[in-house]
Amino acid sequence: MNNSVHEARQALGQRLREIRRRAGVSGRELARLSGWHESKISKIEYGRVKPSDADIRAYCAHTGAHDQLADLLATVHNIDAAYMEYRRQHAAGLSRGQLKSVRLAERSKLMRIYQPVVIPGILQTAEYAEAILRHSVDFYQLPDDIDEAVSKRLERQQFLYRGERRFHILIAEQALSTSVGTDAVMVGQLDRLMAVIGLSRVLLGIVPAQAGPPMQTTNFVLFDNRMVTVEGITAELTITQPREVAIYGRAFDLLAGRAVTGDKARELIHKAIAARSGIE
Repeated sequence: MNNSVHEARQALGQRLREIRRRAGVSGRELARLSGWHESKISKIEYGRVKPSDADIRAYCAHTGAHDQLADLLATVHNIDAAYMEYRRQHAAGLSRGQLKSVRLAERSKLMRIYQPVVIPGILQTAEYAEAILRHSVDFYQLPDDIDEAVSKRLERQQFLYRGERRFHILIAEQALSTSVGTDAVMVGQLDRLMAVIGLSRVLLGIVPAQAGPPMQTTNFVLFDNRMVTVEGITAELTITQPREVAIYGRAFDLLAGRAVTGDKARELIHKAIAARSGIE
């Protein structure tokens, strides 16, 4: 079993154990009320088995935690599907992952994106995207369908210009300096960001290096208030539990409060362009 899945089961079990203890219900009593063998309680609460919907309903019914039922059920439904190994996800090439991103964007009215290291895909030039995807192919030893993957990534950018979708995009200042491709590729990408600032559907913010994040933060994308995707080195995490989605929403708001926009964002981009162009 994927270690991350096991950790998620353990976290759920710990939460159920806390609910039971706060209600003053012993494991033996809960087992009796639910018609279970006593060993089932420890298996669930220590993450050795994933509880079923019926198990979650029993916990809530016998501990009075009815207000947590919906969130707990969402956790159970998500727990095995949340982690997708990159090698399996991209087994047929990178273009499938790009198509998934297009479909998620199609179903969203507001996308909130935070990227601390590189420029988000929806703002990338073709040359920058090619360099990013080339690294993924080489690192993960994936089938080389970079041309198709770049095409799909650029297709997603149509949403910046049509429809009623809105985009609030935050990048850390580091993303302006991270070398992707040649200096010419980077200058072209930075010029692209200058143009994006003027788009009516996009609010671009840059978190200055001195601002500091609210916590140890990786990249993530919020699709409305229903889903968050987080990319790690070995897996992509999909979060749908309302409680956790709300936490990512708060993190985004904290970062947005520290970001600069408009002319101040342009100043940071101009500074990065000058550094790449050798301009004093």
